[in-house]
This record gives sequence, structure tokens and C-alpha cells, in this order.
Amino acid sequence: MTDFMYETVLSEILEDGVRCITLNRPGSLNAMNRRLIDDVARAFEDANADSKTRAIIFTGAGKAFCAGDDRREHVHPTCEEEARDLVCAIQRATYAIVLNNKPVVGAINGWAVGGGFEWAINCDFPIWAESARGFFPEVSLNVFVTGGVSSLLPALVGLNTAREMLFLGRRYDATELRTMGVAWRTVPDQDLMKLSLDTARRLAALPPLSVRAMKRVLNATALTDLRRAMDLETEATIAGFMDPETTRRLSDF
Repeated sequence: MTDFMYETVLSEILEDGVRCITLNRPGSLNAMNRRLIDDVARAFEDANADSKTRAIIFTGAGKAFCAGDDRREHVHPTCEEEARDLVCAIQRATYAIVLNNKPVVGAINGWAVGGGFEWAINCDFPIWAESARGFFPEVSLNVFVTGGVSSLLPALVGLNTAREMLFLGRRYDATELRTMGVAWRTVPDQDLMKLSLDTARRLAALPPLSVRAMKRVLNATALTDLRRAMDLETEATIAGFMDPETTRRLSDF
């Protein structure tokens, strides 16, 4: 079996060794509801277990990569148990993207906001379309980032710039993100999938043993506190969800 079926995600082999996982809620700009979060985790876990998959492209259908939390379908946790269940589901997706055996090429189109920006940063080779934009609104909403971003982002851009991005929530275009080190490459919009496929094809052609080892060792040495960071993110996000001020700010966003 080469293709897997999910409600909100497409996962298909494009050619030998290259799988494309596509967020498929274009009518909502691929905004994150619980079904999408769970499907992303399952899609990456299945791809990691698939012997035919040697490199993965991660992208979004339509006009955006992922516009963050789906405000129309947001179900605010009413107790700590519900909050923990939701946050752990989000972190499960990041574990499947970052701590898997296979390289992930991000084809980032349109908006990447909040959790969608986190998923873009989770990719090993993030390629951004020139029109793409990203930002983190979490602190202004009285919640916290997830996705290992508190470890990944300082490793990519340095601590001072990470502070700017996370505290102030400024919106960045693809050129700025390339200069900062968040984007690996930027390309004209019409070339996004071509470069992504070319990159994934090159990765898929490499010996899988050495590719798996390189990803594992780079993450272990460059991101020495990733697991601890994700544990701390989880607790901070749960605390944010439980604060009544968060409900008010989310309603006004």
C-alpha cells in the first residue's frame, strides 16, 4: 500500500521514495481543528513506518499552508484533563515530524500562523513561496507555543530574534525568514512544488541508513533540550488554556 487515507490530510507517493503529505482543508485555509491535528500525527507516523517512503514533502492545499487554530471550530478546554489531551495531540504531531527517521521538505505556501508556523519550522528543509507569511500570535492571546519551537527557534535564529518573534508576534515575509534562517530556501510561488520535489528526490536517492543517522544525530546534538522544551511547553500551554483571560482574548482575535 502506497497511499493512506485520512479525513483532512492527503498522503500519497508522488514517485519512487517521495511521499507528499498535504493539509486538505483549503476552505478553512487549512486551519487546525482536532481532526487535522490527529490526522497529521497519524500521516507522519504511517509514512515513517512505510518502507516505500524515503523522503516526505509537507504542504497545504489551496491558498495557505496552515492558518493556525480554526476559530470557527475552536473548542476551548473546560478542565485540565481536556487541555492536556489537546496539547499532547499537538505535540504528538511534532514528534512524528521532527523525531522520525525520514527527512521532511516543507513546501510552505501562503500563511503559516501559530501552530501552522510551528509545523513549518518542524520541517528539515523548509522551502517558502515568496508570497508566504508567518507569525506567532500566541503570547498576545495569553497562550504558549508548542511544537518544540522554544528549542527549535533559538537554534535557528538566535535567542534575541527568537524573543522578538515569540513575544512581539510580528508578521514576517518569506524573504525576512530566509535572511533569519527560518526558511531554507525561498522561490517564486509557481516554482514551490518543483523545488520541493527536486529536493525530496535528492534526499530519497541517498542511502537511508546514513540519512536516518544524520537526522537523528543532528537533532540530538543541536537540539539537546528538545524533549524537555516540549514538556515545558505542554505545561505552559495548559496553564494558558485554564486562565479565563485566554477565553476573552481568543474570542476577540
